[in-house]
Amino acid sequence: MKYISEFRDKRIATALAAALTVEAVPARDYSLMEFCGGHTHAIFRYGIQDLLPPNVHLVHGPGCPVCVLPIGRLDMAIELAENPNVILCSYGDMLRVPGSRKRSLLKSRAQGRDVRMVYSCSETIRIAQDNPDKEVVFFAIGFETTTPPTAVAIQQADKLGLKNFSVFCNHVLTPSAIQNILDSPDVRKLGSVRVDGFIGPSHVSTIIGSRPYDFFAEEYQRPVVIAGFEPLDVLQAIGMLVRQLNEGRAEVENQFSRGVTWHGNLKAQAMVAEVFELRRSFEWRGLGVVPYSGLRIKKRYALFDAELRFSLAQKTAHENKACECGAILRGVKKPTDCRIFGTVCTPQNPIGSCMVSSEGACAAYYKYRRHDATVTNSRVAEKTPESDVAVGE
Repeated sequence: MKYISEFRDKRIATALAAALTVEAVPARDYSLMEFCGGHTHAIFRYGIQDLLPPNVHLVHGPGCPVCVLPIGRLDMAIELAENPNVILCSYGDMLRVPGSRKRSLLKSRAQGRDVRMVYSCSETIRIAQDNPDKEVVFFAIGFETTTPPTAVAIQQADKLGLKNFSVFCNHVLTPSAIQNILDSPDVRKLGSVRVDGFIGPSHVSTIIGSRPYDFFAEEYQRPVVIAGFEPLDVLQAIGMLVRQLNEGRAEVENQFSRGVTWHGNLKAQAMVAEVFELRRSFEWRGLGVVPYSGLRIKKRYALFDAELRFSLAQKTAHENKACECGAILRGVKKPTDCRIFGTVCTPQNPIGSCMVSSEGACAAYYKYRRHDATVTNSRVAEKTPESDVAVGE
């Protein structure tokens, strides 16, 4: 297939759903976790969940870096923004995420702080060049997909000899989070979640390849299928996982072969290895402290480490007691299990990161009206052109 519309073809989706209904053994349940929020939104946007047999259950995982960043790290960024000599640059989603005491970067900007939204970290380099009398800090966040561009920016700043540019690094690693979920069947206050297999993120895998997932298949006997973000991608991946479970296999399969290879992007991996190293531990919202799951800037580029330059200390902050983001990120609860979802917590007044982020599970449920009791098995969230096929109709 060559065109996006072909990956949204209703007839093919119906055929895949029919085949899945035949393959799913009625006597057993299948619990599959989609790790990435992009998959969650695709599932709801195209009504994929409505096409699945009742014994095939989708568990919504960590979602995205915005969702899993702990409040304490966000408070550190807000503290940076309050420095009158600092221009803080950030991707758009982070501006609205609530920190402690109802603060946010957006509110800091409204109070006169110099907080700027950027579309790429290279913009931050230009801002630093244009403002030599200011300290320009890039609030770096993301899984493996956005880490190479940050490495490029640091190397570029080094070559240019920029003295007023630094990075507040919050890059995290996908495999570490998957291992944490599999290693923690008892989640203390949050409860436990059953996961029989994983739908792997394709964009992350274009960088790291499919190789890192081999460990989970071998060690934990959980199949992983790397899938694209179109509805037919997701449906096919679910079918591949069900087939593996029926056959008693636990392998890594690559549904997104048009973009992912076993070894990944070696040039990007080398660049990341040049600039970053593993932290011994890093806190995730919903997952707690996860060993060797975050990256920090190497000593070779310590000049560009904002945590060292500004002597930032790790902040301890508590979640809003009414917010269930932690349990939702682990897949233990659904957004509709949260008592403030859709009432106190809305996209206009977000209480937790799952509602703020464009890839958050709460945002997906709200946008596509999965909280509305009047919604039946149809994709009613938005009207789309004929080429954007409503798969679940």
